[in-house]
Amino acid sequence: MFSMREIYFSEAVREALAEELERDPTVFLLGEDIGIYGGAFGVTRGLLERFGPERVINTPISENSFVGVGVGAALTGSRPVVEIMFMDFIALATDQLVNHAAKFRAVYGEQAKVPLVIRTAAGGGRSYGPSHSQSLEAWFVHTPGLKVIAPGTAEDAKGLLKSAIRDDDPVIFIEPKALYNQRMPVPEGEYTIPLGAAKIVQVGGDVSIICYGRIVREAQQAASALAGDGISAEVVDLRTLNPLDIETIVTSVQKTGHAIIAHEACRTGGVGAEVACRIMEHAFDYLDAAIQRLAAPDIPIPFSPELEAASFPSAAEIVEAARRSLGKGE
Repeated sequence: MFSMREIYFSEAVREALAEELERDPTVFLLGEDIGIYGGAFGVTRGLLERFGPERVINTPISENSFVGVGVGAALTGSRPVVEIMFMDFIALATDQLVNHAAKFRAVYGEQAKVPLVIRTAAGGGRSYGPSHSQSLEAWFVHTPGLKVIAPGTAEDAKGLLKSAIRDDDPVIFIEPKALYNQRMPVPEGEYTIPLGAAKIVQVGGDVSIICYGRIVREAQQAASALAGDGISAEVVDLRTLNPLDIETIVTSVQKTGHAIIAHEACRTGGVGAEVACRIMEHAFDYLDAAIQRLAAPDIPIPFSPELEAASFPSAAEIVEAARRSLGKGE
C-alpha cells in the first residue's frame, strides 16, 4: 500500500513528467514558455534546470509547427510530451493531430507508431473569457486513432499521464485548469493507472452520476448533499473519454436505473450525448426515468465570473437533476 500526501494538482502532473524524464531518455518536453518560465500554469517549473534545454524545449508561438515536430519525433523513436498552453489553441494544430498523428498506425501498421502526448489546459473557473476557457474534447473523441484522457483528481492525473507517456498511440491529455491550485491526496512512490478504465468514485444504489474532469468534484459534493436526503448516489468518473469504458457505465446504470451525465463542455455533440446514446443502446430496459444531461450552454463562455460560473454544471444542479429523475423534485 502507498502512503498518501496532499499536493497540488499541478505538482502531481510535474511529478509524472519528472519521473518519466528520469526513467526514459527518449522522453522530452516541447511547448511555449515551458522552460525558464515553467509553463503558463507553472506545471513544468524546475524541469529545465533538472533535465536541461535538450529535453525541456521552448518553442515559438506556432502550435501547428511544434505539434508537427512532436509527431515527427514520435515517428522516429522519441516520446515527446507537447504542451499546448490553452486547449483553445489546439485548433491551430488540428491538422497535425487529426489528419496525421491519428492515422499513421492504421496506414502503416507495425511499421509506425506515434507515442505522442499532447498536454493541454481546458475548461473554465478562472474567468479567462471565450477563447481561453473551452473544453474541446468532443472534437478528438470523434477522431479514430486518438486516445483522450480527462482526469478529475491529482492522483489520477499523475498515474494516467505516466501511462499516456508510455503508450504507443497519440494521447490528448486534458487538464482542468481550475484544479491546478487545488490540493488533493496523491500516493507516494511509483504508480501508473491504465488508460481506458472508468472509476467508481463513490458507490451508491439510487442514481448514477457520470462525469469527468472538474465536474467530478461537483458530483461528489452533490452525492454528499443527496445522502442527507436519503438518496444514495453513485459517482462514475470516466477518466478516459476515448476509448470509453462502457462496461462500468452500463453496470452502474443497470444497478441504479437512473442516470445523470454532467460535463463542462458545450451540450450539443458533447461526450454526454455519446454516453447517453450508449446507455440507451446497452441499458434501456433498466432505466426507470429519462437520462438527465447537464452541460455548458451552446454559447461562447462569458468573461464575467458570475456568468461563467452559471455556465457550468454545479453540485446544486446535479442534485436537482437527481431529484427530478427520482420523482422527488419540487
